[in-house]
Amino acid sequence: MFIERKLNDSLTIYKNLRFYKKEQKSFHRYRVTIGIGGNVGDVKRRFAHLETYFKRDKRVEFLQKSLILKNPPFGFMNQDDFFNSIIILKTSMQPMLFLNYLMRVEKKFGRKRSFANAPRTLDLDIIFFDERVVKKERLSIPHPEYSKRVSVLIPLKGLKK
Repeated sequence: MFIERKLNDSLTIYKNLRFYKKEQKSFHRYRVTIGIGGNVGDVKRRFAHLETYFKRDKRVEFLQKSLILKNPPFGFMNQDDFFNSIIILKTSMQPMLFLNYLMRVEKKFGRKRSFANAPRTLDLDIIFFDERVVKKERLSIPHPEYSKRVSVLIPLKGLKK
């Protein structure tokens, strides 16, 4: 069940009435902030399934989720609005291995890569990986555009400390 609230003509937030925050002793080493998004199909339902998937996967520990933000697309404009949220996980995987893991999860949830900023069922971006800084061809941490994207900033602000 979600509560819907319009921020302005182009931004809407959806707050889940079942708030989930898990903080306890973990055997996983790294705290990872992930941006999730999508605009194909029932995205809010897909986000709920993704949460269940992560909660069942022993390679990660699900800690927290943010509100969901509905916002207009950028880049390729001829597509539906996006739903975006933030989740916090813990893992013991190193950053490149974790990136490969997330790409497999995207594929499992129907992601097909066609062109930049294309419509998609699920997009998973590593925003932060503990306090690490990574600059590689396939991976930059922190995410280089996070501070310019309302689709990241508003959900981040909505996380419980």
